[in-house]
Amino acid sequence: MSMRIRTSALTALAVAALAAGTVLTAPAAGAAPKAAAPKFLSASQLPPHPTSAWTAGPVTEGFPDGLGQCVDTEGVTSYDYRYREFRTDLDTSAVQLTVVADTATLAKALAKHYVDLIRTCADRIEKAYPDVEAEGRDYGSLPVEEGARVRGLHTESSGGASDISLLSVGRDGRTVTVVSWGQMGDFGDAPVGAFKKTTTTAVNKLY
Repeated sequence: MSMRIRTSALTALAVAALAAGTVLTAPAAGAAPKAAAPKFLSASQLPPHPTSAWTAGPVTEGFPDGLGQCVDTEGVTSYDYRYREFRTDLDTSAVQLTVVADTATLAKALAKHYVDLIRTCADRIEKAYPDVEAEGRDYGSLPVEEGARVRGLHTESSGGASDISLLSVGRDGRTVTVVSWGQMGDFGDAPVGAFKKTTTTAVNKLY
């Protein structure tokens, strides 16, 4: 996630996000029994940082601001969101979001919606911020449970600030998870292999 772009300024992306996927609304009456809460990543399961250990925050109800640049709640209503944030002593952070849908069909559509938002994120950033150049890369799918997708995002402002993010979306049955990692740097600084392992672990831990 680009750490140089103010979160408060990202509201301009909300309308554009709707174009990336259909509005997904969970049924008012639960079609399936309430599932046990998914398990989250631990700090030790994040891509290793060369000089600083990861610290994990508490699992929290709601939607994290840390995903607001590429993934938000616009177009997706009536879901209960839970997340956990991670950080190092330096300029590196991560966040994991989980959402449990009422049916596997709804979860599949929700995962696709998030994948589409991440895939179109670079174009939306450039439209919203003319002084920022953004590039996305597809790092492919992972053969875990119902599947996961990994992408990278690099942003660079006219002032020279350069930030790199890795984002993934995975699903196990009715549960969808989104994982994001970010720090200052470019694609050469992205721990793609380690992040794929983190994503695989995240999906395996959902149930």
